[in-house]
Amino acid sequence: MSKKKKYTVRKFINDVHLWLGLGSGIILFLVCLSGTMLTFEEEIKDLLASEMEITPTAQPLSIENLTDKLKKEGSVASVTISDAAETPYEFRIKTSPEDRRGTPYFVDQYTGNIQAAEKSSLDGFFMSMFKMHRWLLFDSSIGRPIVGIATLFFFFIAVTGVVLWFPKKVSWKSLKPGFKIKFSANWKRINHDLHNTLGFYACIFLIIMSLTGLCWSFAWYRDAGTAVLGAQIFGNRGGGPKIETTLDSTATALTYSQLLKVVDRELDYSGKTTLNLPSGENKPLSVRKINTSSWSPVIADQLVLAQDGNVLSKEIFRDKPVNVQIASLIKPIHTGQIYGTFSKIIYFLACLIATSLPITGTIIWLNKMKKKNKKNAKTAPVS
Repeated sequence: MSKKKKYTVRKFINDVHLWLGLGSGIILFLVCLSGTMLTFEEEIKDLLASEMEITPTAQPLSIENLTDKLKKEGSVASVTISDAAETPYEFRIKTSPEDRRGTPYFVDQYTGNIQAAEKSSLDGFFMSMFKMHRWLLFDSSIGRPIVGIATLFFFFIAVTGVVLWFPKKVSWKSLKPGFKIKFSANWKRINHDLHNTLGFYACIFLIIMSLTGLCWSFAWYRDAGTAVLGAQIFGNRGGGPKIETTLDSTATALTYSQLLKVVDRELDYSGKTTLNLPSGENKPLSVRKINTSSWSPVIADQLVLAQDGNVLSKEIFRDKPVNVQIASLIKPIHTGQIYGTFSKIIYFLACLIATSLPITGTIIWLNKMKKKNKKNAKTAPVS
């Protein structure tokens, strides 16, 4: 009689990795595939869109003038002004009550020519990818928790995968094969290496994506993250601090051009400036500015200005506590926008690997089951 093998901690970790992977494999495949597609959504759309050609002249038209031209399209919510003279102004216009974020309109600031953002043939495709990534194309009330549970599984799969990557006896000789794929081997070994090695290289990014992605799935997780960080996750939604202060009756309202000079004085660097235009007369103006030479293309400093140019609030990102910075960067950390194109390439490759892991992992399991069945057939007593 053969001695029964002892159930070890490593065997338990392997079973957790296996059964969580098999249980959520299809969902994770769809979520990771759609995430891969979404990584370069903006770049692909920009590549297919026709650019508005701008010929800079001595003086651009005033924002007030351009805003008046756009009022027939809807309520003008904001304008973004680049530090490059040949880049058109980008206005956001709320064309209907349902248009919460506003529809982009590009305006030649020298001639006043208006170009509405073109509808891309890929808009429907990317929207489907977004809905699949967030809700598996179901209603959000159904799809969100399913994706959330699968993402929670994915976190444990990634962590247990790292543990299993290390051999039982750690030495350089035993570790070395885990860093490369042996393409000269048979297909089973190649498939195993694709799962083991590529999974190891991508694991840190997959763990980061999982931990941040859960913030959209579960309110309890978001609240727990807020408590751990000591800063509100998604607390920067809505365009910065809300200060309800009207202009003093004795003060003189400045033009937007004059207010931009105040912005450049307070935030003395070249960059892209967004003015969130006030909804009411004499209401304060919310401003975001991104430094062109910043280490990240998504980090912005914020101002709130009274229309007489008085600074009501000033938030410099680098001066914020580290925990507040992290909480405010959850989305770009999750999507890979945090370091611009460099991090997007890394995230694209990591997502591509993540898409392949359920497939290669299932093949490994099937091969083991086939081998086990053959072994059992050979050892079975002959009647």
